[in-house]
Amino acid sequence: MEVVVEKDRYNPLLKRREIHARIVYWGEGATPTRKAVREKFAGLFNAELDRIIVDYIKTEFGKQEARCYVKIYDTPEDLKAIEEEHIIRRNFGEEQGEGEQVEQSE
Repeated sequence: MEVVVEKDRYNPLLKRREIHARIVYWGEGATPTRKAVREKFAGLFNAELDRIIVDYIKTEFGKQEARCYVKIYDTPEDLKAIEEEHIIRRNFGEEQGEGEQVEQSE
């Protein structure tokens, strides 16, 4: 997977780095998962996985590339305070899954 950063800015009000990028995934088959994209950005920007959110991955028709929007927060606490619950579940779903099952069975 190759990452081309198109726009990178720091938002001091929300204490996060906002990155618009294009992902090229020739020969890898399906669109990369949010987890794979988070791991790639963690390596590229030297950040921990618990501070990274992939807001969206939009594929382009007929190409094996996608546009994505990634946010890297200063701390995990900032991430939890600002991001909406469904976005957090999309990115960290495997960790949150057990608690949801308990709530549903009540």
